[in-house]
This record gives sequence, structure tokens and C-alpha cells, in this order.
Amino acid sequence: MFGLILDQDSMMNHVHTSLGSDTTEKARLELNENPDTLHQDIQQVRDMIVTRPDIGFLRTDDEFILRFLRARKFDHVETFRLLAQYFQFRQQNLDMFQSFKVDDLGIKRALMDGFPGVLDIPDQHGRKILILFASNWDQSRNSFVDILRAILLSLEVLIEKPELQINGFTLIIDWSNFSFKQASKLTPNILKLAIEGLQDSFPARFGGIHFVNQPWYIHAMFTIIKPFLKDKTRKRVNSDDLFSFPACSSLWEVFHPV
Repeated sequence: MFGLILDQDSMMNHVHTSLGSDTTEKARLELNENPDTLHQDIQQVRDMIVTRPDIGFLRTDDEFILRFLRARKFDHVETFRLLAQYFQFRQQNLDMFQSFKVDDLGIKRALMDGFPGVLDIPDQHGRKILILFASNWDQSRNSFVDILRAILLSLEVLIEKPELQINGFTLIIDWSNFSFKQASKLTPNILKLAIEGLQDSFPARFGGIHFVNQPWYIHAMFTIIKPFLKDKTRKRVNSDDLFSFPACSSLWEVFHPV
């Protein structure tokens, strides 16, 4: 246990004083966040836990629940649904989370191969940019599940930052040189697992998902997974020319230095 335990008022004040004024205002306008009612918002979500005795809620502290409230714009019912799905997904996929740490061999190899790459510079909306170069997937080294685990672990670390809970993420997937043979390993069940883990069970706000340089069979794959995507997610998936993407020149220099 920590030697210093802050009372709720001190904790919530700390959460907000650590944010810049622009970010605090963005949380108010876009996420319906009100510092004066944070205690009540968090407690209303926490009170719903008794309705799901089938799920082990391993964390219920204020800061943890707050990230789910931000991900669902302070809709209490939707927040609790996401919180329940977060733990249910982990219960239903125990093998994915038994050694869920950076020194796990599968996760470590995926991270070393750039799954995901994380840029220091944000996009123009303050979102953290994640990039995946799909052709880096060496199927003799990494299973898709290990790549998914590495992405989820990276998000777990990043989402600790309140600014990213509010601003969210932009995901870029570059399909250059991604072969048909590699794509054949992306089965509907595997893709459904990824969608459940990222879209339905994690408290992150994805403001944009950009596919670049995708071959025809990736278009076909997207048609297969569309039924599993929420309307909001479908609208945020874009096919782009890399060089038209904001901050792309910096991105290209970081990942493809001359």
C-alpha cells in the first residue's frame, strides 16, 4: 500500500490540476466532464458493479473508472458496459493475459518488430499517433495474438496519461509490401478477437484509423470485418495517401530515415 492516501477531493483536484487549461476545456466540451460532479459520476458507475456478479472487477479505484467515463463521454450506462467488457474479455481470454508484461517473449518480439510504433509528436488534435507497418509481421517469429497483446499492453501504458484519455489516439496501418500469404493468416476469428479487444473492451478514444497503401485483398478483408465494427468505428476508418496525412513528413522521416 502507498504510505500516503489522498482523500477523494484531493485526488480529483490532482487529476484536473495536472491537465492544461485547453485539455480541461476539451474534456468539458467534448466529453461532458464536470469536475464538480466527478465523485458522483464515478460512484454511479461503481454502484453498478453488483449487477454483474459473474465478472471479477479487479480494479475499481477512481482514476481507473475515470478513464472509462472519458472513453464513453460520461454516459454512465455505456461506461459500465465498457468496464464490464474490459474484464470479461480478459476472463474469456485468460491465455492472452497470463504473462501480460513487457518481458514476455512473444510480446517482447512483437514490440521489437514495431508493433506498435509510437510517435513522440501528436497529430493536430493532440492525439497520440500509433503506426503499424503490416509487412513487418514475420509469421515465423510472432503470432497475431502476440502482436495484439503487444498493442494492448502499449495502450495500457499510454492510457495512464490523462491527456491521452481525453485527446485519444490516431492509428495508421501501412500495408505496403504486405503479401497475400501474410493476409491469409488474418482469419475472421482472429480479426474478430482484435475488434473485441480494441473496439469493445478497451477505454481508448480512436479519433482516426487510416489505411495506407492497401492491396485489393485488404479491401476484401475490410468487407469481411465490417459487420463487427460499430458505425462510429466504420466512419473513422479512412483510406489515405500517406503523404496527405497530417504530420506525415515527420512520420516518414522517423520511420524511413534517408
